[in-house]
Amino acid sequence: MSLKIDSVLIHGGRDGDETTGAVNVPIYQTSTYKQDGLGETRGWEYSRTGNPTRDALEKLIADLEQGEYGFAFASGLAAINTVLSLFKSGDKLIVSDNIYGGTFRILDNVFKNFGITYEIVNTSDVSLIEKAIDDSVKAVYVESPANPLLTVTDIAAVAEVAHKYNKLLIVDNTFLTPYLQRPLTLGADIVIHSGTKYLGGHSDTVSGLAVVKDKELADRLYYLQNAIGGVLAPWDSFLMIRGIKTLGVRMDRHVANAGKIAEWLEQSGYVSKVYYPGLKSDPGYEVQKKQADGAGAMISFVLDEKYDYRKFFKSLKLITLAESLGGVESLVCHPASMTHAAIPADIRKKVGIVDELIRFSVGIEDADDLIGDLKQAIEASAKEVK
Repeated sequence: MSLKIDSVLIHGGRDGDETTGAVNVPIYQTSTYKQDGLGETRGWEYSRTGNPTRDALEKLIADLEQGEYGFAFASGLAAINTVLSLFKSGDKLIVSDNIYGGTFRILDNVFKNFGITYEIVNTSDVSLIEKAIDDSVKAVYVESPANPLLTVTDIAAVAEVAHKYNKLLIVDNTFLTPYLQRPLTLGADIVIHSGTKYLGGHSDTVSGLAVVKDKELADRLYYLQNAIGGVLAPWDSFLMIRGIKTLGVRMDRHVANAGKIAEWLEQSGYVSKVYYPGLKSDPGYEVQKKQADGAGAMISFVLDEKYDYRKFFKSLKLITLAESLGGVESLVCHPASMTHAAIPADIRKKVGIVDELIRFSVGIEDADDLIGDLKQAIEASAKEVK
């Protein structure tokens, strides 16, 4: 029976526990498993290698992304680390020109030490990707919408170019989740998530996920997952499954709020720029509408020079200044000094990550209350006229 995504969120992967009839997958809080004899297991040996609760989550995310094989990790960066470990010295990746600062950090400060390099490209322009491809390039790594400027990349078009030259396409789908966008169906080879964000949804667990369709690629990732060992614990796997069950209803509210707030910001006179692919004025609007079922709930905006961004953060009453995103509560951050501080200042400014840029993870509170808080905080941050 073919189910729509709202039903897959509840019943995908492993639906309950066949042994007891429990409607929730149990937390198998064990490190090891009894063997009936040498080489005689009941399908499980050691919880780094495999755990039934984690396995249920891995099957669920694979179903949601319309892939075949899912992998759960202790954090989003553990997932990224494992995927990047597919490559070897001399290999190069093409990466989006605004990506999560942690992704840049691990590429620039860790994998570069092992001879794996990268080239930063505006991946919204597919011709620039094709121009950058040479024999050393093994993969294209994109976020769409990208963090923090919400740049939209045409995933299907990039997949066509990447596969033309026999390169992998890796897509970080954290901002939209499979509820709104399924990159594997658009041609991506690997999809990555920080499950900490919308999938978990309640700011109470840290996790990472990856999904593929190809068996050979899955075998390589499984080997690395087991060898590196950054796996998700049973309790956190349970929390992730629980969070995913409400993803649909949460995302509907997130997206509705974000659309209303983005339109208000654009017309408010308080900001010089709004980044949100749900606005018709956004350069990524048409591509976003073509490849996704919504624009997501991340907004970035640049405060007008009349306002002091430091005072703005201090003046907020309802919205919280904090790292991360995707929880039910609204969060703001300052990318230049927080999430993207690892990126050199010249690169930040070149792509538009200026000091006045604010990233807003729109929660599920009342949209009018959120607008009210933004308004009073901006007005309170007005600079004195000399």
